[in-house]
Amino acid sequence: MEIRDLGVFLDYFGKVHQRTMRVVRCIPPDKVDWSFRAGRFTLGDLARHIATANRYIFAESVQGRPTRYAGCGRELAPGYDEIIALMETLHLESAEVISRLTDLNGECRTPEGAPIKIWKWLRAMVEHEIHHRGQIYIYLALLDAPSPPLYGLTSEQVAEFSARSRQNTSPLESGDDAVRGPR
Repeated sequence: MEIRDLGVFLDYFGKVHQRTMRVVRCIPPDKVDWSFRAGRFTLGDLARHIATANRYIFAESVQGRPTRYAGCGRELAPGYDEIIALMETLHLESAEVISRLTDLNGECRTPEGAPIKIWKWLRAMVEHEIHHRGQIYIYLALLDAPSPPLYGLTSEQVAEFSARSRQNTSPLESGDDAVRGPR
């Protein structure tokens, strides 16, 4: 997917952030320092990493600047409320930087110096956030902590609606090739 319209991208980026924040807000405040294994990101690290990577890696790079990422440790935001505030603040800063872009087809440099189209780098930023949001979902599941469905329904709810729909549709209406035969 090529990003061609900055306004459309910023709207999308904002919605991705909202979905991420819904999950982050499910982190039990007393579990921000929890990890499934020593030496791995904690829940707080994951949340701080999303925010700091977007701001200090991706947003710096699209401005033609070197990255300023210095990690995602507790010193940035030690507790739950501070993590939420950091994520909101750095998202706004990132969106502001991105909103000033004038050439999405221009080039920037990755942290290792490789050239990349700005629109591709922005796409990578969103994929990076979604990757780490998925890790937060897994951590929450390991803790038996509730988490929100991504788009409003759980997979179980979608399966239930699908089953009801199949029960209320004749085989010919459902498009079932076993009943209709080859086309």
